Amino acid sequence: MSAFPEIYLVRHGETEWSASGKHTGRTDIPLTPAGEEAAGRVAERLQGLSFQAVWSSPSQRAFKTCMLAGFGSAGVKKADLAEWDYGAYEGLTTKQIRIERPGWRLFRDGCP
Repeated sequence: MSAFPEIYLVRHGETEWSASGKHTGRTDIPLTPAGEEAAGRVAERLQGLSFQAVWSSPSQRAFKTCMLAGFGSAGVKKADLAEWDYGAYEGLTTKQIRIERPGWRLFRDGCP
């Protein structure tokens, strides 16, 4: 047994907004059929592993990914894992934002 725990991170499956490059934070939108399929493939990759804890963002896209990845009721929604708040940039693409703020970078410039 390792002195350090192993941590697995799984990003939620595709949504309409992620597929089109829109910034998605607190808007609670569902997975696309392709996102659901991808989440199911995660179950295949994690098969045979056991986990002491399974945490998910409270968003439906994240929790549905957790369910489809084979964790079922073991997944626990954690408010601390809620997505970034894009504020006025929610639902916009980087290209759209840079029309008003040329050179904008999320982690350098933040969101209004």
